Amino acid sequence: MAATPNKPTSTDPVSPPPPDKPKKQLSMEIRLLIAFLLMGLVLFLTPYIYKAPPPPKPVATPKQAQQSVAATAQSAEPAKPSPAAAAPAPSAPAPGQIRATAEQLYTIDTQIYHIVFSNHGASLRSFVLKKYKDRNGKPLELVNTASFTKAVPPFSLALPDEQAQNALNFGYYVAKPDPDNLGIQFEFSDGVNYAKKIFRFTPNGYLSQVTTEVTHNGAPAAHMISWRGGFGDAAVLNRTGDRQAVVYDLHAPSKFLGIPIGEGTLVTKAASSVKDGPQTLTGDFSFAGIDDKYFAFVFLPKDNTSIREKVVKDDAPAEPNGKDEMQVGVEIGGDSVNHFSTFVGPKDVDLLRVVDPKLQQLTDWGTFGVIAKPTFLALHWLNDNITRNYGWAIILMTVLINLAVLPLRFSSMRSQRKMQGLQPRIAAINAKYKGLSIRDPKKAEQNQEIMDLYKSEGVNPMGGCLPMLIQLPLIYAFYKVLAVTIELRGAHWLWVTDLSQPEQLAIRVLPVIMIITQFMQQQMTPSPGMDPSQAKMMKFMPLMFGFIFYNMAAGVVLYWLTSNVVGIATQWMINKTMPPPPAPVAKLAPKKKN
Repeated sequence: MAATPNKPTSTDPVSPPPPDKPKKQLSMEIRLLIAFLLMGLVLFLTPYIYKAPPPPKPVATPKQAQQSVAATAQSAEPAKPSPAAAAPAPSAPAPGQIRATAEQLYTIDTQIYHIVFSNHGASLRSFVLKKYKDRNGKPLELVNTASFTKAVPPFSLALPDEQAQNALNFGYYVAKPDPDNLGIQFEFSDGVNYAKKIFRFTPNGYLSQVTTEVTHNGAPAAHMISWRGGFGDAAVLNRTGDRQAVVYDLHAPSKFLGIPIGEGTLVTKAASSVKDGPQTLTGDFSFAGIDDKYFAFVFLPKDNTSIREKVVKDDAPAEPNGKDEMQVGVEIGGDSVNHFSTFVGPKDVDLLRVVDPKLQQLTDWGTFGVIAKPTFLALHWLNDNITRNYGWAIILMTVLINLAVLPLRFSSMRSQRKMQGLQPRIAAINAKYKGLSIRDPKKAEQNQEIMDLYKSEGVNPMGGCLPMLIQLPLIYAFYKVLAVTIELRGAHWLWVTDLSQPEQLAIRVLPVIMIITQFMQQQMTPSPGMDPSQAKMMKFMPLMFGFIFYNMAAGVVLYWLTSNVVGIATQWMINKTMPPPPAPVAKLAPKKKN
């Protein structure tokens, strides 16, 4: 579809109202207009006299710049238009004014984007991802349009001079869509402040080009490009916490458990971290921008040059007529001419690797990424090659993991059977300290006697915990995979509509079944040597786990539930092949002689 102007309708996004501006003071010549009619006539004709001559020829005219951009796009790969060809040379503003008289909206459609620009500030009114849906089943809108009453729209400019900033952000730009309908140029001048913005997209790629140029009284003016008022999918549960400013610092130390392991790390800033005031990050960044749980908008500077990102907090609603929430915003750039490759899209691991390998760092696998990332890759492979469904892939992977730890289960059971054989002697120790509360200091003596007994008989009381300890990192891995990978967003399984979210039911079925299966497994598993008071506490463990898992993503609950079911089957098999030792025969007390 052509990038054509449209008149605003009731369905078009509404432009933000300009801020209150101080009334302009009349010049001395205007004040003397009545007294000096001839001077007034000269002043009245002056604008027309200055508009008559053509403006000085800039280094690259808008038409030449468009032709250069179009030629570059045709010769470059679709996913990566050439940054150098799209960047215009700095040019001095034309004298007088370059401005439109009213607002017009311009639409750009590609295979993956539906974008609406306004010439009012040359900023975004809508940025829709066609291939992703929101909670209402509509194509996903990334611009928080509800924030326009509190914050400027995306791709507005940030300058140190507030008066110049307002002039450029609320002026009506002259728009020139590209002939191939994949780009647009905006230009504005009030005679003092001049700005040019060029946006260039590809037919089917997520990488685009953004160029901004600003001058003040003909001199280059440093500025930044902003995305304010929030970003991304408004349907996520913790949208305020998940939205954050991001930069990938090439020289910051990368750490694992606090230990430096190299250079390069993802730096994030949530809105709550700048509630006391903006923070500015400066350095050699491979990218800088803003993201949420599954989507990102980032600028990639050419050759990883030093740039600045200012992180700000906006108090704005996330939906029309909603309450104000903390929304993170960013301002990026710092030069008089800013030129960036721009990625706006999903944090899909495969897609990021193809678009630009540097973007793979957008997926934050967390502290235990060495576990979480391989877990995802294995799950991804099972889905693509065997199950064709992430729910069944989770079940299959859980079964395989439990089969892998089966030897440990058998070793654990042998240890438990030995402990069962020691029950009479343990019971005697417990009887010796009967009636003591769990906080009594003599409890330590009781435990020490039991541990000495285990040591003398070569029994490891912690052997039964080893399979559980192995699964704890895997629980974290599944939790992280479901938290950061867009592949699981909206993944269905039976009645579950989204494995990355809790079940959307009045009573969540998976956590309830998980509690029941954990009770069953607990009853089937022997616990020799356990103190009676501790045994009573352990009976509440399934309920505690159910409470913890009730609000977790359905995929994590499905993993734990499957582990319970596999554990029940394994325990049944172990109980059949390893029967417990026979109970000791109670000795009859000798009869008293009369």
